[in-house]
Amino acid sequence: MQKYFNDYGSWIRSKFPFKVQKIAVDAGFSCPNRDGRISRGGCIYCDNRTFNPPYCNPGKSVRKQIREGKAFFGRKYPDMKYIAYFQAFTNTYAPVGDLKRLYEEALQDSDVVGIVIGTRPDCISDELLDYLAELNHRTFLVVEYGIESANDETLRLINRGHSFKCCEEAIRKTHERGIITGGHIILGLPGEDANESLRQAPIISSLPLDILKIHQMQVVRGTQLARMYAEQPFHLYTVEEYIELTARYIQFLRKDLVLERFVSQSPPDLLIAPKWGLKNYEFTNLLMNYLKANDIHQGIILE
Repeated sequence: MQKYFNDYGSWIRSKFPFKVQKIAVDAGFSCPNRDGRISRGGCIYCDNRTFNPPYCNPGKSVRKQIREGKAFFGRKYPDMKYIAYFQAFTNTYAPVGDLKRLYEEALQDSDVVGIVIGTRPDCISDELLDYLAELNHRTFLVVEYGIESANDETLRLINRGHSFKCCEEAIRKTHERGIITGGHIILGLPGEDANESLRQAPIISSLPLDILKIHQMQVVRGTQLARMYAEQPFHLYTVEEYIELTARYIQFLRKDLVLERFVSQSPPDLLIAPKWGLKNYEFTNLLMNYLKANDIHQGIILE
């Protein structure tokens, strides 16, 4: 059976002899572009309520969030094992001693078999990477960086507070320590059309990343982006446009790069646009049908 892209599901199944599920953990971090260290207000599109599940609450300990997450998922698969996903805000933005305590607390649960740490490229240090390299010998570990764009002008517009060069350096240092390294990008950011996204694709592919998440641009209530959109609406992709762009984009990505996801789903009560009304798996099925119909697969342009 032909594989049209290197999917995360197959990859993660190859890593464990049992089913695994991510449990999101909110450890109460902030971000340097929120607390004034480099800026305030955060990224113009960000509202962490869009991806925090009900059990995920910084008022609860890491241990309690994991316990409630296990109860949430365990009804369906009682023999499931779990990966603690430090997801909300910047999960390396604290003294190394505090970070060690939080990560190790997650691993104290016997059903937790790994950790994924979501962070920014400007919030990583050699000291922390050295600890994570040691941790990587004890458990499954992924460090996932928000890249968002390879265009510095766009990064300034969205108030990221760092350059693309900063992303390159953090990803390289993480990869050099043997740690599985993930990245996250957004297609359809303000000022970036399809041609600009496709220009960036081979640049992203050249990074020493193991995993890539691709998301569509979403406008969420209460964000700076929502105010910009209300004052001067900009183009947001239709489902059909986004499927075509995604299919073109992955042709520039090397074949060994694992593609974890292509869309994000904000809660309907928070989402202003685009309202596609599709679940993640429904979108993936549409994309697969498009790839098959057009005989497109990941990395075809690199062959």
